[in-house]
Amino acid sequence: MSDTFRQDVKAIREALKAREATLAKSYEARPLTRNYLRGRVKAVDEAIVRLWRACALDDRCALVATGGYGRGELFPHSDIDLLILLPARGSGDFDAALTQFVGALWDIGLHIGHSVRTVEECVSVAADDITIQTNLLETRLLCGENDLLKEMSTRVRLAMDVERFYQAKKLEQEQRYARYNDSPYALEPNCKESPGGLRDLQFMGWISRSAGLGTSWRDLAHHRLITANEAGELREAERFLQHVRIRLHLLVGRAEDRLLFDHQERLASAFGVEPTAGKRASEVLMQRFYLSAKKVMQLTSILTKSYRTEFSSENKAAAIVINDRFQTVRDLLDIREDNLFKAHPEAMFEAFLIMQERSELTGFTARTMRSMWMNRRRINAAFRADHVNKQRFLQLLQAKRGIVSTFRRMNQYGLLSNYLPPWRKISCQMQHDLFHVYTVDSHTLMVLRNLRRFTMGEHAHEYPLMTQLMMGMDKHWLLYVAALYHDIAKGRGGDHSKLGMVDARKFCEQHEMEAADTDLVEWLVENHLVMSHVAQKEDISDPAVVQRFADQMGTERRLTALYLLSHADIRGTSPKVWNGWKARLLEDLFHATRRLLRGASPEEALGLEDRRTDAQRLLRYYGLRPDVEKALWNTLDSVYFMRHSAEEIAWHARHLYHRPESVAPVVRARLSEGGEGIQVMVFARDQKDLFMRLCGFFGRLGYSILDAKIHTTRHGYALDSFMVQYPGEDTHYREHIALIEHELPQLLESEAQTDRPPEARLSRHVKHFPVRPAVRLRADESGKQYILTLTAADRPGLLYDVAKTLASFNVQLHTAKIATLGERVEDAFLVTGRGLSSDSHVLQIERELLKELQI
Repeated sequence: MSDTFRQDVKAIREALKAREATLAKSYEARPLTRNYLRGRVKAVDEAIVRLWRACALDDRCALVATGGYGRGELFPHSDIDLLILLPARGSGDFDAALTQFVGALWDIGLHIGHSVRTVEECVSVAADDITIQTNLLETRLLCGENDLLKEMSTRVRLAMDVERFYQAKKLEQEQRYARYNDSPYALEPNCKESPGGLRDLQFMGWISRSAGLGTSWRDLAHHRLITANEAGELREAERFLQHVRIRLHLLVGRAEDRLLFDHQERLASAFGVEPTAGKRASEVLMQRFYLSAKKVMQLTSILTKSYRTEFSSENKAAAIVINDRFQTVRDLLDIREDNLFKAHPEAMFEAFLIMQERSELTGFTARTMRSMWMNRRRINAAFRADHVNKQRFLQLLQAKRGIVSTFRRMNQYGLLSNYLPPWRKISCQMQHDLFHVYTVDSHTLMVLRNLRRFTMGEHAHEYPLMTQLMMGMDKHWLLYVAALYHDIAKGRGGDHSKLGMVDARKFCEQHEMEAADTDLVEWLVENHLVMSHVAQKEDISDPAVVQRFADQMGTERRLTALYLLSHADIRGTSPKVWNGWKARLLEDLFHATRRLLRGASPEEALGLEDRRTDAQRLLRYYGLRPDVEKALWNTLDSVYFMRHSAEEIAWHARHLYHRPESVAPVVRARLSEGGEGIQVMVFARDQKDLFMRLCGFFGRLGYSILDAKIHTTRHGYALDSFMVQYPGEDTHYREHIALIEHELPQLLESEAQTDRPPEARLSRHVKHFPVRPAVRLRADESGKQYILTLTAADRPGLLYDVAKTLASFNVQLHTAKIATLGERVEDAFLVTGRGLSSDSHVLQIERELLKELQI
């Protein structure tokens, strides 16, 4: 590289950098997306052309911008796609100059994606690669031979099969949606790739260009594929998403399209968004983003159906009449008159009922969807008061099929928020509580989906007991009503369960439901958190706890309904929150409570004798002689048998029956029944600060402790059980088991104290939406023991810090109830110790624990 060329590259780099800085300042002063995007295109054009000429490349070639750059849109850190179009394969001198040119593009700070092809090669690769074909739809000459570009563009377009291209891009979109769970409502969405993002709008543009329908929303309106109003809404949504992406790139200083927690508050500030009484500025902005994404998905769905009708050969069939109002066009439901929903709004519910009745229908035609969208506000007070409409709404909930898809569509089209006014406030409302990963409306529909799956034979293998209970329950559709209302009052302030029960009763009474059914729905909404609270935070091996819960349930019908709703609700919060351990806690509480309600004593309800018998049967199955377990079991009290399942009791006995007074610690580990973690058994002579040392060991290895059962035998041994989750996505559980069984006994035999687990990096969610720690230490009902409850953000070493603080106050730990809800922990401990009857002493312990829980 000559000195002259180096100087040229330096000058071009500095000029481009100065132009980009000026553009950024101009945008901040007057944020116009068109000015910025086209201004950066012009700046990059000039820099690239100057380099091309400095390299003295052949003018018989064509230097072509493709993709977004070819479309004339460049965000602050977008990649630059270039095609160097050759009349024929070049010489070695040309190849050397080309290499110098591409290297110089990187030197001036551009992220380049380039290809070098002849016209023939372009036509050939475009036929086999949908991505290249898409890029070549958007081309623009920068310099060189224009006729060469025209020839290439003409031949690529002539070779294009529009219907095949549409199908390929539609499949590509479906795959992209699947990566994002078919939802734009992720906590940290991607403004480009997530459903409802810029990529959806680009998808529409590609189909339009491939079919020769124009390059703008106005062109599509001219071809009557969308209305003028829809064209305006799409342009508005596009402009908003462009603003988001521009500001995000400028804030972060690199190509970042994810709205991470780290950026959301600053992004809101850049938009000039102010916080409200109940929401942060970032939450206000994100709700606006979700509403925009929802609109994009709705409008692009209409446009996709319009495209399909426009040029897909499979849709040239004649319509089949259903009744005076509706017909089918292939597999889509169609209105027979454009103004049907305007003249007869009640026909909207009729359309959904027909969809549920006819399994061959896969959706609505474009004009049906458009008409619903345009007439959604005709679902007003008069509509809601109409007896026929109310009965049809209940019929939608009672249908044999299509319930979930119906309510998802009604939510997408804006019908649900008009028919259920409280729904408007939860639409696109995010929940920053460390375990919900969906907006309130999306979570609600996920709960509905989970309940619905309990009724479907093809899903019976997932949770057989739930399917059995659901199908054995009369009017199980009442659970769907409870699901719709269980979180309806989120974000209003106050107890959403209490506020929601009022809305639920109002709905039931307005829909003339029977008094008993109304009472059940209202009760479920009011108590929808109770079962998960008891199962995850209280000691359900305590007969008093189960008896109190049974008294609250009152009837088996209520218990069954609440069990089903709780199961569906927890599973609908986040894939990370639900696991087999939580499923088992709920199931154990359900069975024990049902036995109580059927007349069993508290001890019978907990199945103490049944557990012993089942454990003995399992021991015989493993070949152990009768009564070999007695030596061990004689050292254990009834509390041990209440707190462990028969399978766990048998597992412990298999490893300890021959050494109930082992001198050396015994540690065994295995994969948990549900496969989400590892169960660890520790048997050793009781020793000072044992729980703290065990927590330190697990914390040092990065394990999360999901559950801990601490038991001291009659002869002074600790028999402790832990459920731990190994870090990250590591699935080599055998290596974890071997490590635990080798390292932990050595630690317990030594006198050395366990080091405090190293500080871990906080997740973005915890960092930006911290949990306010809370500690409460109070006597239990007997007054002999004390219950310590704490709430905090989860982190490695948390339990170690708690145990160390308790040990410093000589507080003995008897049981630990660990409830990890996403990145939030809500733990409960049964403790004893001198001085706990003193309020000042308890206050001092609480203060020290609060210090440890602070982040």
